[in-house]
Amino acid sequence: MRPASVKIERVVVVPTETAYYSDDQAAIRAGATQDGFLYLEAPVTPGFTSIRQPGAAASILLVLSDGYVAHGDSAVVQYSGVAGREPLFRPAAIVAAVGDVEAEIVGADLQDFAGLMEWIEHPGLFPEAVARAAAYGLSQALLDACAHAQGVLMAHIVQDYLDRSGPLEAVPVFTQSGDDRWASVDRMVLKQADFLPHGLFNDVESKFGRKGGLFLDYVTWLHDRVGRVSTDPDYRPTFHFDLYGCAGDAFDRDTARMTDFFEQVVAAAHPYPLRIEHPLDAGDRAAQITELLALRTALRDRGLPIEIVADEWCNTLDDIEAFVGAQAVDVIHVKTPDLGSIANAAKALSIAKAAGLVGYCGGTCNETERSAQISAHVAMAAGADEVLAKPGMGVDEGLMIVRNEMRRAVALDRVLRPTDRSAGR
Repeated sequence: MRPASVKIERVVVVPTETAYYSDDQAAIRAGATQDGFLYLEAPVTPGFTSIRQPGAAASILLVLSDGYVAHGDSAVVQYSGVAGREPLFRPAAIVAAVGDVEAEIVGADLQDFAGLMEWIEHPGLFPEAVARAAAYGLSQALLDACAHAQGVLMAHIVQDYLDRSGPLEAVPVFTQSGDDRWASVDRMVLKQADFLPHGLFNDVESKFGRKGGLFLDYVTWLHDRVGRVSTDPDYRPTFHFDLYGCAGDAFDRDTARMTDFFEQVVAAAHPYPLRIEHPLDAGDRAAQITELLALRTALRDRGLPIEIVADEWCNTLDDIEAFVGAQAVDVIHVKTPDLGSIANAAKALSIAKAAGLVGYCGGTCNETERSAQISAHVAMAAGADEVLAKPGMGVDEGLMIVRNEMRRAVALDRVLRPTDRSAGR
């Protein structure tokens, strides 16, 4: 352990960029016309100047007394400003918000991660519009600083915070395709992604189909393509699709009709396991819980092996506790930027797993390499069941960043904590 005298001496906040774009989900779901990579119509969500615009971030750099620079990145999800999320990201707002508390950051006790996380989540510390984004980036930087000061990995700090022990293990990885849902599959299969392909089914007419026909055709194609491309007869990835509420839109959120449709999806995907994220959007948290629980129950009653994944309206720690308490879904997508501090993401994963649900440490394509690396540490420390390959939609880059970070951490875990091998994930 390094001397406790290692302190934060300076705070530097730098406007940066993400690996993807910020999209106006409300405009897209309303039927915006896609023109190449862009959309033609005007945005409808406040803050947007176009439906798709380059994603922004802010790097928070903590200069320590021994010369080390701890680093975390603030960002928001691709679809900001909807479903209870913070508005479109403005780097200048993060620069101002973190600058206002710089005097409290300098000299902070880097031996007390829990205390720092309690401080960072204090109501009113940051302006409400940027509170979660600011806490997300600053908590990453503080986690990095604490790990350096204590001579351990970031995952070790989070393990101790959660009162967990045992060797670190790599978490199965979920890759996402964006709109390139055909060509991307080959790359996912060649690199044996554990979960694929996401698919970005965010429009009924052009991607899902008015009666789900386009989606069902894609599932059939995916089943055949995985079998054709893979050279490993034992490779059985889970098919994880994000429907952005399209099944609900196509079938008028009728539980029976959606269940009938998903029975066809199960047959098309067999023998691959299925996860369906955000099959419907009910418009608010309470209705979302009610309708997802009804769908989950109907699928179980029918004996259909589909796991439902919570996404929209399941953003904050309070939201996640509500979804978990109702047992409304099988999988909790812990969307790291929506949780605020990285400690909240760790707690959310623990809450999901303690309730017997699947803890998916996700986030968004609209992040940075740094937030992806730190999310990988959180996923390992919390014993997550699934982690998102991020940032970006390019498959290879995000998969490489997350997998390599976990591999390095697993190797270093054996060196830095060789005796802490008593319990597994």
